[in-house]
Amino acid sequence: MDIVSYVLIAVVVLVAVILKKSLVIISQSETKIIERLGKYYATLKPGVNIIIPFIDRAKEIVALHNGRYVYTSNIDLREQVYDFDRQNVITKDNIQMQINALLYFQIVDPFKAVYEINNLPNAIEKLTQTTLRNIIGEMELDQTLTSRDTINTKLRAVLDDATNKWGIKVNRVELQDIMPPESVLSAMEKQMQAERNKRAVILTSEGQKQSQILQSEGEKAATINKAEAQKQQEILHAEGEAQARIRKAEAEAIAIEKITSAVGKSTNPANYLLAQKYIQMMEELAKGDKTKTVYLPYEATNVMGSIGGIKELFKSTD
Repeated sequence: MDIVSYVLIAVVVLVAVILKKSLVIISQSETKIIERLGKYYATLKPGVNIIIPFIDRAKEIVALHNGRYVYTSNIDLREQVYDFDRQNVITKDNIQMQINALLYFQIVDPFKAVYEINNLPNAIEKLTQTTLRNIIGEMELDQTLTSRDTINTKLRAVLDDATNKWGIKVNRVELQDIMPPESVLSAMEKQMQAERNKRAVILTSEGQKQSQILQSEGEKAATINKAEAQKQQEILHAEGEAQARIRKAEAEAIAIEKITSAVGKSTNPANYLLAQKYIQMMEELAKGDKTKTVYLPYEATNVMGSIGGIKELFKSTD
């Protein structure tokens, strides 16, 4: 093989290398920053792009890959997540605890992400840690444990404003774990147990109180019902006696009328009734104890006279 053949082969290889260096294929959701002779030239778009070999070159950027910082010329425009290691923070009431956070961000301006910051992942991590320390330092322990949404909102607002000049958009910040010291956890557990016991005692006493109230109300209602029943019974008994007396008086009135009509107006019917009562009394005395002494009033002689008059009246009537 002569020298011409070697030259042709060298030319073909050189042309192939130049063509390979000239054609840059960019995947979707990625880009590259091209510098020409050390100066910014273009931001490549997805697809096939043509550059000048050995004059144009892609600017490298620091990226976080599998927990390690690596240099790459491909800039990922998709939303990315950084899982930071746990860090120690101190609350307003001087309680030290550990917190780790998740940060979701997206590169919206590749030019700023390359030229405005040297190590973008490290800068985001340090900014997140310092901002988180400041936010937690303004809150007490109880407030920190119950205000995750508030912490996330404050942290996202600060990071989004600070990273805007780096071409970064912080979409979301999430706190994964908040780990107080063991002594604090033990005290919190005892406090929770005491609160549970307190609520149990309160509920028990409230139940006993309600039971006593219901029982007393029941006894009160029973007493009232008994009093009302007794009252109604006495009223009905009195009304019955009144009705009986009225009926008895009406019967006696009817009897007097009949006696009056029978004996005539010449004889007083009251004397007849009075004599009849004395006769009934005498019969009862005769049936009773014979040793008793009975004293008759002075007016009894008049009654006896009335009895004799009634006898004569019946004879004349016959």
